[in-house]
Amino acid sequence: MSYQLLIADDHPLYRDALATTLTRHFQSSALLQSEDLDSTLAQLNSHDVDLLLLDLNMPGSEGFNGLAQIRHDFPAIPVVVVSGSDNNTVVQQAAGLGASGFLSKTAQPQEIAECIAAVLDGEQWFNEEALAEEDGLGQRLGLLTPQQLRIFHMIAQGQLNKQIAYELEITEPTVKSHVTAILRKLELRDRKQLIREAQVLVQF
Repeated sequence: MSYQLLIADDHPLYRDALATTLTRHFQSSALLQSEDLDSTLAQLNSHDVDLLLLDLNMPGSEGFNGLAQIRHDFPAIPVVVVSGSDNNTVVQQAAGLGASGFLSKTAQPQEIAECIAAVLDGEQWFNEEALAEEDGLGQRLGLLTPQQLRIFHMIAQGQLNKQIAYELEITEPTVKSHVTAILRKLELRDRKQLIREAQVLVQF
């Protein structure tokens, strides 16, 4: 069966290596490539993509913000997250935000092919041990809107409400309202705990 697969990664060598693997295992499929979030969104808008392989560290994606935006704008397209880190919190966040699978950049070609085939068949591909250790916070991140997730990551980077308001072009009271909603959705006590948890979760 023929598919359109999109590789979104800002490292040309890794994109080429991944394309070689996919060409070998999915010979009749068309491969598309992008190197940042804007070009990825453009590809998704202009092509009928069957599956997206998404690098978390692409320019413009700001951690998991790219995944959140893509899941919001293109909910029917399955996304396999590709990351240089495969620690449990990263896997949990990817699953909580709606990814269909997770691959480490150290994955062997056979594992990559098996993952893609499984996700194309409607299955999910995650490390079960990583998800079994889920404490709930990674899952609850899926409750945040794309804007709230952006603010979550900006807080993790140490930005103040005034800085966030300026960068996002919104008012400071609006930022405070978002922070209140984030605390409620993530079941956290206060901003101090939010900063501590955010800094742990966004390390990948």
